[in-house]
Amino acid sequence: MPPESVSTLVSLTDRTPTITGAEIVTQLVPPRQFAEASLENYRPDPDFASQAEAVAAVTAFGGAGADAPRRGLFRKKPAAPAVRPGLYLDGGFGVGKTHLLAALWNRTPGRRYFGTFIEYTALVGAVGYAGAAAQLKGAALVCIDEFELDDPGDTMMMTRLLGDLADDGTRIAATSNTPPNALGEGRFAAADFLREIQGLSDKFLTLRIDGNDYRRREVEARAHVVDDVDAAAASLGGTVSLDDFDGVVAHLATVHPSKYVKLVDDLDAVGLRDVHVLTSQVDALRLVAFVDRLYDAQIRVVASGTPLDQVFSDEMLAGGYRKKYLRAVSRLVALTSL
Repeated sequence: MPPESVSTLVSLTDRTPTITGAEIVTQLVPPRQFAEASLENYRPDPDFASQAEAVAAVTAFGGAGADAPRRGLFRKKPAAPAVRPGLYLDGGFGVGKTHLLAALWNRTPGRRYFGTFIEYTALVGAVGYAGAAAQLKGAALVCIDEFELDDPGDTMMMTRLLGDLADDGTRIAATSNTPPNALGEGRFAAADFLREIQGLSDKFLTLRIDGNDYRRREVEARAHVVDDVDAAAASLGGTVSLDDFDGVVAHLATVHPSKYVKLVDDLDAVGLRDVHVLTSQVDALRLVAFVDRLYDAQIRVVASGTPLDQVFSDEMLAGGYRKKYLRAVSRLVALTSL
């Protein structure tokens, strides 16, 4: 019989990662599970016509940036139809928005970037607005996954950045779980922010993708829980972090979310002892950002205590960040099932 797997156990709370602007730029590529994403291997659900319509729209948008076929030497080239510089894929969780965004990135020639909203704001934080704009300027395509508007300053900065890029000829594709003109609702009341958001949304062709969450096809799907997380973590093999849930939550407060990608670097799994319902929304939002990095890297999670899909309180789920929490729940169900 082959020997049992033995894990190398580490602690997340011992890690104090750093990240530079150059490192952020090199990481602006699709998550590894979408490295081979294409329009051909996206499987539209026949029960939801909008999924096939989205494939057609992404195909057309991708073709809009390509050079037209050469015509005869003396033939007049027809005027190109007006095409909006942006494509916005709106929809629920697990309907394939990120797959379609990555497929567009994979089929686009030239210099292009793919990142989450927080990765772009982290780039601005690392090198400043002018530095980030200079780095992205001239790109054929900029893809933004899970567009967020949690901070008024980030809202205005990203609106300005994307507007400048679009004016310079860069095409922009984005995903979110909320239509552009509804982003910020329940979080900000200031009319000037809504005007900023609407001004940005005017640059995008907006498509709604309906469907069921492929990660939670069964209504009763739940995050898995283990009785002895220490034993489970030790038997997984590879490099596994093992910490108390409270310790990880406290440590996340000491690390900027832009560095979470380095926090989980080289891990094969994460073990969490004594998970419980969170009472602080600040802690909950940090956990959401952390879960996003775990999901991008497809890092397995084993945990004891409260199931991780129940870690956000009913009050949180009823508030303005509901969709972010539900996205995290969907991803935690998937990660504990790997």
